[in-house]
Amino acid sequence: MTDTDTTLQPKKKGLTRRQKRSLSRGVQYAVFVAAVIAFAVTADWDRLQNQFAQADLARQMFPDVITLALKNTVLYTLSGFVVGLVLGMVIALMRLSSVGPYRWLAGVYIEIFRGLPALLIFIFVGVAVPLAFPGTEIPGGTYGKVALALGLVSAAYMAETIRAGIQAVPKGQMEAARSLGFSPAKAMVSIIVPQAFRIILPPLTNELVLLFKDSSLVLFLGVTLEERELSKFGRDLASTTANSTPILVAGLCYLLVTIPLSFVVRRMESKAQEAIR
Repeated sequence: MTDTDTTLQPKKKGLTRRQKRSLSRGVQYAVFVAAVIAFAVTADWDRLQNQFAQADLARQMFPDVITLALKNTVLYTLSGFVVGLVLGMVIALMRLSSVGPYRWLAGVYIEIFRGLPALLIFIFVGVAVPLAFPGTEIPGGTYGKVALALGLVSAAYMAETIRAGIQAVPKGQMEAARSLGFSPAKAMVSIIVPQAFRIILPPLTNELVLLFKDSSLVLFLGVTLEERELSKFGRDLASTTANSTPILVAGLCYLLVTIPLSFVVRRMESKAQEAIR
């Protein structure tokens, strides 16, 4: 074969980048469909329905699951969020302070409470605090203990979020406020902090979602029947009835709150990104 014949042969072409992406996407869809079909075929649907979808048992949970368990969960979450927000603001300002000991104390607090599991904080509030201060009672009983425990945990995360929001405000805002005669503290409270909160509102709302789920740890404090939240309420009924339907209903009640909140967070993040553009 001559060189001329070789050059006349068509060159073999591989898949283009677009074709490779389409092929990869098709394979992923195929694997997903195969997994769904395999689950649908192999799952024991009668057993699942009997264990997780007893309509009569689910109806018996109402209205207590809403008026008692969900209400307590919301109260625990909101009280913990308020405590965490106030404490987190103080720690964030200490973190930004020009006084060295303030910065050191704030840094130690953040590292400790971000590093410890929330469960240990609940046990600490429920057991260690009464032992350390005998004869003293946390105001509010169980509600006060939960607010303190959730607040201590969330304050460490909120403090860093607030600090980042304050530092994201242009320095010219503080300089302009100072030129108008504002003291540093007044400028921080009336000018800088409000602008920072507009920036950090989405992550703070996301923290609210996390606290709503962490409120389930209240069971480690020992609660009465009237103080049960969703997880404790569902677990107690599941133990009594030897059926998991109450746990499923409790989970759906969690989603009833967390999904709308997550949607709000995404909307706020989208608006914030549009404002930046």
